[in-house]
Amino acid sequence: MTRSFACGAGAAGVDWQQRADVVVIGTGVAGLAAALAAHRKGSRTVILSKAPDTATFYAQGGIAVVLPHTDDSVEAHVRDTLAAGAGLCDPDAVRSIVADGYRAVADLVDDGARFDESAPGQWALTREGGHSRRRIIHAGGDATGAEVQRALDHAAATLDIRRNHVALQILSDGTAVSGVLVRNADGLGIVHAPSVILATGGLGHLYRATTNPEGSTGDGIALALWAGVGVTDIEFVQFHPTMLFDRTATGRRPLITEALRGEGAVLRDARGESMTTHHPMGDLAPRDVVAAAIQARLRASGDECVFLDARSIDRFAQRFPTVTAACRAAGIDPTRQLIPVVPGAHYSCGGVATDVSGRTELPGLFAAGEVARTGMHGANRLASNSLLEGLVVGGRAGRAAVEHSRDAGAPVAKADERQHNALDRTVLQTAMSEFASVVRDAAGLRQLADILAEATPTRMTTRAAAEDVALTATARAVTTAALARTESRGCHHRGDHPDTDPEQAFSRTLHDDHAAACLQ
Repeated sequence: MTRSFACGAGAAGVDWQQRADVVVIGTGVAGLAAALAAHRKGSRTVILSKAPDTATFYAQGGIAVVLPHTDDSVEAHVRDTLAAGAGLCDPDAVRSIVADGYRAVADLVDDGARFDESAPGQWALTREGGHSRRRIIHAGGDATGAEVQRALDHAAATLDIRRNHVALQILSDGTAVSGVLVRNADGLGIVHAPSVILATGGLGHLYRATTNPEGSTGDGIALALWAGVGVTDIEFVQFHPTMLFDRTATGRRPLITEALRGEGAVLRDARGESMTTHHPMGDLAPRDVVAAAIQARLRASGDECVFLDARSIDRFAQRFPTVTAACRAAGIDPTRQLIPVVPGAHYSCGGVATDVSGRTELPGLFAAGEVARTGMHGANRLASNSLLEGLVVGGRAGRAAVEHSRDAGAPVAKADERQHNALDRTVLQTAMSEFASVVRDAAGLRQLADILAEATPTRMTTRAAAEDVALTATARAVTTAALARTESRGCHHRGDHPDTDPEQAFSRTLHDDHAAACLQ
């Protein structure tokens, strides 16, 4: 546990102060893996959580991992990942993370996780889009994320987790991290620490409808940008091909896992025609391919959705209880009826630029999980590689953060509450959904940039205000990067540049949130 201490020089204007060796922001798979690793190395670790739900909890498909004594191999998994990443993965990073996957999963099992078995002592494996092998382990059928979260929550039960704490700013002296500015029920405070780990998750609530929980508002992207740290490949927002369709719903919508297609479900439009015959893997093509095909068909036909036919799957309710419950809540019996689906904002393939141990360019600042860009995902994430990366890099980041804290000593941070611009959330989500969704073009992106330029100064006095500021900063970064990439690659599709340009097979890094100036 950390202890409060009296305000000192440079801390005027704050209501409370505390000290830690390592601060972790986020309680999903990467955050808790990092916190546990740091705690087990003897670190005074504080975990900040602003929301009760995590994206990890809602993950359905599973964890992609190469198991020993199977026909799979690390190199096969690496090849599949590189193919999905459309030329922008870092092969060394991919190999490093994939090769460490089984060890990380074994550690998770030691923490209490239990996966489905096909026979006693033998994990059941399924296949998902873009994978050449059955290498996806799962739990509770399609409730893998819930089991991962349960196991990590149980293991971290004795850790110092601060609920309803909103991180507002990474504090530093320009050369190294010194702490975090935080708002909670007691007001504005500082946690002084030489190491901070961003594990804040994604940015799905840039859009009207997403598979992400309500807290996925791009906080870590904004915090990094304000700290002067670069974000890379941020234009690559993956839209899951099969989000449950509801014409009236906004916010988080249920995911219809692609494991259904791995078990034989097929996608069809309203006339019963396939959309993916152009790809050798058909409905099991990588997510960007399937999502773009669906979007193109919807635009051409004027239909509101397409349909997933899963009626051929045996023991559907037992194998996919989460999907079954979501469908039934919407009045659909998936064993007898087609499931209406549309692409939905799902995962940020880019993020805060890090190495494979979560280190950023600012000493003492680390990032892991969806908020980070290690080079694992490139232009499009391969299915079920997210939990894998969160476990591996989260653990590494926790250990690296402890090493840094021991070398850095105990810094004293100065309060520096800044004011940032924010756009009304409904206006922002509507504009992003219209102009920066599955398919973008220059005219729409420039219109989006004009809308974002209307943002007004906002003080982050509430969680909602802080999220609106973070969403605005993140939206500006996505817009800037999407305008700069004048090609279609991975999950970034430009209607005015439909082809992939070999000359643009590189990643771009942005370094501040005032990117609108670059759009003129």
